[in-house]
Amino acid sequence: MIRPFRLPEAIWAVAGAVALVVCGLLPWGDALNGMRKGTDVYLFLIGMMLIAELARHEGLFDYLAAFAVEHARGSPQRLFLLIYLVGTLVTTLLSNDATAIVLTPAVYAATRAAGASPLPYLFVCAFIANAASFVLPISNPANLVVFGERMPHLLQWLRQFALPSVAAIVVTYIVLRLTQHRALNEGRIEINVPKPILSREGKLTAIGIGAIGIVLLGASALDFQLGLPTFICGAVTAAAVLILSRQSPWPVLKEISWGVLPLVAGLFAMVEALNRSGAIADLSAMLHAAVAQSTTGTAWSVGIVTAIADNVANNLPIGLVAGSVAASDHLPMPVVSAILVGVDLGPNLSVTGSLATILWLVALRREELHVSAWRFLQLGLLVTPPALLVALAAAIW
Repeated sequence: MIRPFRLPEAIWAVAGAVALVVCGLLPWGDALNGMRKGTDVYLFLIGMMLIAELARHEGLFDYLAAFAVEHARGSPQRLFLLIYLVGTLVTTLLSNDATAIVLTPAVYAATRAAGASPLPYLFVCAFIANAASFVLPISNPANLVVFGERMPHLLQWLRQFALPSVAAIVVTYIVLRLTQHRALNEGRIEINVPKPILSREGKLTAIGIGAIGIVLLGASALDFQLGLPTFICGAVTAAAVLILSRQSPWPVLKEISWGVLPLVAGLFAMVEALNRSGAIADLSAMLHAAVAQSTTGTAWSVGIVTAIADNVANNLPIGLVAGSVAASDHLPMPVVSAILVGVDLGPNLSVTGSLATILWLVALRREELHVSAWRFLQLGLLVTPPALLVALAAAIW
């Protein structure tokens, strides 16, 4: 959270994992084994970052942001809603990390061109990235971590999480809109903003994204792990677009946030240390005892505790711990659903709660914007609790 010397977050995660090994608390073999458990997540992230960066490179997100400005017809409030809807769509089909990585700079550029203060619209990118991250299994890498090889079939997923997702998206919008009303009432925005022309390559990328969405929905419906299909689809789409346009891949590859991978690997290694210490077994025993007393009470408790824990240790390791606990206990569905809602929605409380929010901060730093942890927390304390409670109610009841 503090990020001394403004060093990348990955350095601290890797340093924590290395310290465990050097101090003899985690053997090298176990550390590597823990990192290997994240293979599906690494493949998922690489595939999504590749297709997202390709879309940014070809101007697809700039086009979508300019489209939103054009159809806002001078109304900041309407632009706020349109960007929220675009963010929901991108998160649902391309994961919350794509929203953070590539939609954020596009929204910044479009709002600056429209003469609007960018920050209220940039907050949309951060909060919708987590609020819409459990619409589909592919909407968040944390979903892969929580369920692993036990990922529900697509129809079962929709039965479990469609209503909680809608509740989270709607309540997050209402509260976020209320908190930003003063900034959105300062005046009208420009109408005649230059709209970029979507190139042939940009259109091909859009078609490729649609195809990827279909493939991943099919993989989810057939109960396949999503990492490898995501990687293959992203690589094939990028290769096809770059070959047809005779472009070098290096401009796309060098802009990908590769530091995300060691960050995730370091977090997985630290979770393996928790597993070796017996902490996960103890949590399993405690949760089993709680479920025996009250399934509903346990679901509420575990959802809230998980949401808070995300902001202390990031939702990826918390999701892995929660997934391990859930797998060992064969928990009732309301409890498992509450765990996922807590893992996905809880990170909206702080800047370090999820990988997507960290990537959002990285995107802001590229534009020389800095949002402090305290400022984000002030907003998160208003937005997150009502959305979390309503989503948990929908998931449990």
